[in-house]
Formats: sequence, structure tokens, C-alpha cells
Amino acid sequence: MPEKFEGISCRIVEVSINVEEFVKAGSNQYHSTKILQALERHQRNMEVDTVLGATDLDLYMPSMNFVFGEAQLPGKVAVISTHRLKGNTGYGGEDLFLGRVMKEAIHELGHTLGLTHCHSPTCVMFFSNSLKDTDRKSEDYCRSCLGKLREYT
Repeated sequence: MPEKFEGISCRIVEVSINVEEFVKAGSNQYHSTKILQALERHQRNMEVDTVLGATDLDLYMPSMNFVFGEAQLPGKVAVISTHRLKGNTGYGGEDLFLGRVMKEAIHELGHTLGLTHCHSPTCVMFFSNSLKDTDRKSEDYCRSCLGKLREYT
């Protein structure tokens, strides 16, 4: 386990959510905020601090064509989608895909801790509008975001 995650416990739990009511008419996309709300209802019944939902559904928000994820800021729940993270992995294969998933998970969990989007394109808290953005950023918080995290936690 990477050093930055030492002391953090995690468990995987399968949660069943009926997402059919969250699908956008005429598409195969699902409203991420409504999924967050459903996750929050489940989180209240779990003995955990934070829930990170992971799905392969294509997520969107009304103001955006798609999102890689969404989180409460600050909050207790976040969701990421692997659906669009799979694209263009030919040169990096499975490692590139897993790196993208890790970056988006760390990004959304950063929001639950109170972090907003960062202006540094290499910071994990940089807003990813494309796979190019996700691939460019690292899995780490920049010095400024780390400082904010220390203030919040």
C-alpha cells in the first residue's frame, strides 16, 4: 500500500441502488447527484466515515455532458465512474486505466474533505474535463492542497 494511505482503513461493500429512475431520457447516462443522494442514505446505515461509490455507468450532471465523478463538498459520499476512464488506454493498458481510477477516487475523496478544484494541472484536485487532463495530473495533492487538508483535518 502506498505510504500516503498508511493508517487508512477501507472495506468493499456491495450496495444495490435502483438507478433506472436516474437515467436521462433518450440517453444511457445517469444523474450523478441522485446517485450521491442514494449513497448518502446507505452511508447513514453503515459504520463508516465516508463512502466512495464506484460504477461503470456513464455519469452526467445537468450542467455538463459527463463527469468522471462527483462528491459532496465537504461531505460523506462521493462517486466515480470508470465508464469514460477506459478510453485510449492502448499505450498504457491496464496500468493507465487503474491510474486514472485512482486519481479520480483521490480527487473525489479530496472534495469530501473540503478541497475545491486546484489551478495546478499536475495536482490531483485539478478539474478533469478530458482524459488528457486526468493523464496529466498526478495522484498527489500539490503543496497548497496539502496545506488546506492539514487545516481541515
